[in-house]
Amino acid sequence: MKKIIITDLTRFKNRATVCTAGIELSTGACIRPMPYLQEADRARLNIHPGAILQGDLTPKTGLVAPHIEDHSYSRMTYAGPCTEDQFRQALELSLRANVSTGFNTLLPRGAKHIPLENATNPDTSIITIKVEPQRFEIVEDEYKAGKIKANFTDNSGASYRFISVTDLDFHDFAMEHHSRDDLDSLNQFIQQQREIYLRIGLSRAYQVGERNGFWLQVNGIYTFPNFLQHIRGVQS
Repeated sequence: MKKIIITDLTRFKNRATVCTAGIELSTGACIRPMPYLQEADRARLNIHPGAILQGDLTPKTGLVAPHIEDHSYSRMTYAGPCTEDQFRQALELSLRANVSTGFNTLLPRGAKHIPLENATNPDTSIITIKVEPQRFEIVEDEYKAGKIKANFTDNSGASYRFISVTDLDFHDFAMEHHSRDDLDSLNQFIQQQREIYLRIGLSRAYQVGERNGFWLQVNGIYTFPNFLQHIRGVQS
């Protein structure tokens, strides 16, 4: 029986399915329950960032980098919310200095994906980084009006522009602001915080134009000392 603190609750185009991942505090391992959970499972297990889930979790056979976190599961149950200190500990256990070192791949300036031929470089598909709050913002998608993306600069000085926001609850909250033409107030809240942790993930491989590979996405956006309490389950 393993316990994980959920750090990633990410969205698909098909809203009936959600992707979850969490950190096992005793080992620091990142675990992604597979197959993907359904929205009905989310409600039944009270899944949210900061939720503690427990169950029989076993690494899937034949794992191929970078998605080495996939675990089969059974007897999954909700074991309550974690504390703010436990949640921060989970983030710190997976913390990396920056995007390139975290994925063991030197990304060219402006890159948004790791090419398929470099798939053996990253030994993980999810990392945590900390960025300066003033170096993060939610913006309108440059190609799709009405959609949102994230811009941020990591601690190496590398800038990442128009990265997909897959954090399910945060995305929906930000879209509410965007529909009111009010992203400024959301960005102001974020940039007034002392710290911001980002869960940066790699998608499954897919092709966009001539580029095929694993695409960067923002799986989780967590601010301290204040956070958006009505979309998070962390307890103080």
